[in-house]
This record gives sequence, C-alpha cells and structure tokens, in this order.
Amino acid sequence: MKRRPLPVAAALMATAALLLTACGSGDDKSGDNDKIAGAGQGAETPKESASPSGAPAGDKPDGVDVSLPSDMDLVFDWDKPKDKNEAAAMDDAANFLRAIYRGVDKRTTKDAAVTAYATGDGLHYAQVQINEWIKGGWTATGTLRHYDATTRSATNGTSVEVAFCADAGKFYGKEIKTEKTLKTKPSIEDFDYFKIIMVKFPTGTDLWQASKVFVETKAAKCQ
Repeated sequence: MKRRPLPVAAALMATAALLLTACGSGDDKSGDNDKIAGAGQGAETPKESASPSGAPAGDKPDGVDVSLPSDMDLVFDWDKPKDKNEAAAMDDAANFLRAIYRGVDKRTTKDAAVTAYATGDGLHYAQVQINEWIKGGWTATGTLRHYDATTRSATNGTSVEVAFCADAGKFYGKEIKTEKTLKTKPSIEDFDYFKIIMVKFPTGTDLWQASKVFVETKAAKCQ
C-alpha cells in the first residue's frame, strides 16, 4: 500500500484520524480567475534554526539541511521560470516537499527544514502528512518525480502559485520494523496534481514558504 498525499479538504482539517490513503480533492477554483488563493497570508518566522550536519553544501539551501537518505529520491523535472521571484518560489516549493520527507525519515514534525519552508496551512499540511507516516510505522523509498510545473505571481509580488504533477509510480511506503517495501501495481492513483501557494519570508532574503497546499489525487491530466 502506498501512502497518498491528503486532498486539500482533508489537509486543512485539524484531525489526526485522516489517512494518507484518502482520495478526492478540494474545490479548486483558481482557474476561474487570476487571483491566487491565500495570496494575502503572511509568513511566520521559522521556529527552529538549522542544526549542524554532515550534509553537502548543495543540501543546505538557506542554511537549512534538506538532505534525504540515499534510497529516497525526489526528482524535480522542470525548468525554472525567468522571473526571479517565481524561480525562487519554485526552488523552495521543492525544498518544502524535501522537508516533508526529511521529517518522515527523521520521525518528527519539528525538523528545521519543516519549520523553515512552511507556514500557516502549509505547515499544518506538512505536520499532518508526517504524523500519518509516523503513526503508521512507515518511511518512504524509491523515486518520486515532479514535472510539468507552472508558476503564477500575485500582483503584490509576495505570493507565487507553484503548480505541478507528481508521479509516485516508483515511490513506496516501507515498514520500519520489518523493512518490507509496500509495492503496488501502477495505476491512476500514482498521479497527483499540486498547487502550492508560496509566500515570501518578510526579511529581504530569498526564502519562500508554503502557506497553502491544494492536491488533486488520481489526476488524469498528469498521466
């Protein structure tokens, strides 16, 4: 059995009973107009600073360790936009996802990467995701590919929507106690479509944080 990302309606509910195998999606009306949902939401100060580690410099954007174990590979197969803010927001959307799976690997929602790259509902989303993996006794293994990314800026210059597909066809849950990999047959359930609202951290740095996460599971458009 694979662990699935929570749909938006579930991700924003404060309940520990939700499973990562839940499917469906929230009402995504962003295509109906040019406004970005959650664009007015401010960022929160990261609650923890990065601790020293042996990770290579490339694994420490913004001085925060987002390195993952060798058997957990997150691939971001996309081109950066020309706009500087959109490019930075896209980079940190990737770091937000790395932070979630680093939390899964480290068995904690309080890793510095999680608190650095998420705020508000985005932080809640990350915490719920990580906690479900922890409660289930699972970690992750394999390759999770992200592709077909697009970006869209809000007029205020401090919010960017980063949208993309994810293919988990070669990414699996693994039982920590038994080290058994929970493989499944390829299906439409492997494909998800994300929209992440990234907000600029208000310090003049290039740090962007995920403030809202919308997920369409079983996304046929990503096949």
